[in-house]
Amino acid sequence: MTQTLLEQAIVEEATKKSGLIWVRGTRPAQALWHVWHEGAVVLVGDGPGEQPLPGLADGGEAEVTVRSKDKGGRLVAWTADVTELVPDSDEWQAAVAELKGKRLNAPDGEAMVSRWGRECRVVRLAPRVISTDLPSGSLAVVPVASPATTRQAMPAGLPKLLLKRKRRT
Repeated sequence: MTQTLLEQAIVEEATKKSGLIWVRGTRPAQALWHVWHEGAVVLVGDGPGEQPLPGLADGGEAEVTVRSKDKGGRLVAWTADVTELVPDSDEWQAAVAELKGKRLNAPDGEAMVSRWGRECRVVRLAPRVISTDLPSGSLAVVPVASPATTRQAMPAGLPKLLLKRKRRT
């Protein structure tokens, strides 16, 4: 399917401006941080201290959903061709240079680039089929099982302690 220039522009601008994108490979969709580089999304993950990539295999495909940064609503969705970049290749070096600037709170600072080359995967998602149609139903899915629990009822004595603290000030 041939993309129009308008569709390409919508995908590029929406993806550049969004802090997170939702990506689904062979596992359920997951929110991932990314950079837009040379006409595609570039991701780093599947290594210690990095985001898990949801079943993105080299040569496979993924579904990408881009949300609005201010309202959080879905702007555009597209199917992408997945390519894993070879560490230390020219394409990998250029992508990592962009990713490095967006990676927040890296535990190893400047050494993270060499760690990405040794222990992580850098993946490129190139748009193939673009859909600007909004979904007709909910895109909600059942949450992934987790040992985390919801809050318990507030202890009976807590409101009294909080009120005492307010009166003192």
